[in-house]
Amino acid sequence: MNADNSTSRTIPKDVILVSGSSGLIGSRLIRRLAPAYQMIGLDRAGDPYPPKEAECICFDITSEKSIRQAMERVCYGYGNHIASVIHLAAYYDFSGKPSPLYEEITVKGTEKFLNVLKDFDVAQFIFSSTNLIYKPSAPGQKIAEDCPLAPNWDYPESKIDTERIIHEKRGKTKATILRLAGVYDDEGHSIPISHQIQRIFERQFTSHFYSGDTSHGNVFLHMEDLLDAIEKSVNKRKDLPDDIAINIGEPVTPSYEQLQKTIGKLIHGEDWETYEVPKPLAKIGAWSMDLFGDPFIKPWMIDRADDHYELDISRAKKLLGWTPNHSLIDSLPEIIAKLKADPVAWYKKNHLELPSRLESQEPAGQESGSTHKH
Repeated sequence: MNADNSTSRTIPKDVILVSGSSGLIGSRLIRRLAPAYQMIGLDRAGDPYPPKEAECICFDITSEKSIRQAMERVCYGYGNHIASVIHLAAYYDFSGKPSPLYEEITVKGTEKFLNVLKDFDVAQFIFSSTNLIYKPSAPGQKIAEDCPLAPNWDYPESKIDTERIIHEKRGKTKATILRLAGVYDDEGHSIPISHQIQRIFERQFTSHFYSGDTSHGNVFLHMEDLLDAIEKSVNKRKDLPDDIAINIGEPVTPSYEQLQKTIGKLIHGEDWETYEVPKPLAKIGAWSMDLFGDPFIKPWMIDRADDHYELDISRAKKLLGWTPNHSLIDSLPEIIAKLKADPVAWYKKNHLELPSRLESQEPAGQESGSTHKH
């Protein structure tokens, strides 16, 4: 009697597309999801390829023609059904300067992408938004998904505009909007955190001063917890509401003062004294320093130094069964340990300029760290 061949046939995996697949989040996400799904990475030509676990398809999100060509390849190779599109591609510039690229890439690019996806059977569209779209709160006041929105610079404004377009253009596709806190990992990879560590590590004069209320702070999210949240969003896509926004972040927000003291203790064995500086004086200092060497602290940051964010993540717990397994305060010892073990490598991974005392430790033939552009 012949064995039932149906038991030996390979069942095709559900297809998942990741835009911005060469980035820090996209590349790790592909590795996380590859065992269970057929992964396809979409990104610009010339960017590093996504991991080998995904097919790389080059596309320009600002060109509908380019998007259509990329999706023709998807249709030819994998069919018309897509389980989930995880849309990470966006423009971001920490300089705070206005840029038409927020509109061109994040807003209009997403609209063009959705226009092309109408020709496909897409079960779910996941969009990476940000907690910065909300009106800042105060310590002890949690921000839920229905709280007031009040973006105060181009980046969060572009995210709100894109959320609106997704609501309007999604058709029958389920929309899952993940409003993410500031992402970091065990090596840093967070612009504000790595620069704060750098200032204290180098004992910079500016490391002792802050232009806002030091009891305030921003909310953060470990990379592994982010990947877990996205994976759960994909796995539970059939059970999620058709159009939903979900906060993803750590439930406890560390204050700036708490971070200062913790970092100072871990690096130098001492609590780091931090003094609040009046905003007008801080702006003058930031402006004058900006003339010499393009320092990290910019005058625009001073206006937002008092902003405070604490997220209510009860919706993520209920709908996704998600709670974070990390906290920034508990992760700082690992981040600082990596800095101490190999300062040159840590500076390079975090795209920081090497101080003169570390340049002598750099292997010959390698360039010192440079400014990272987003």
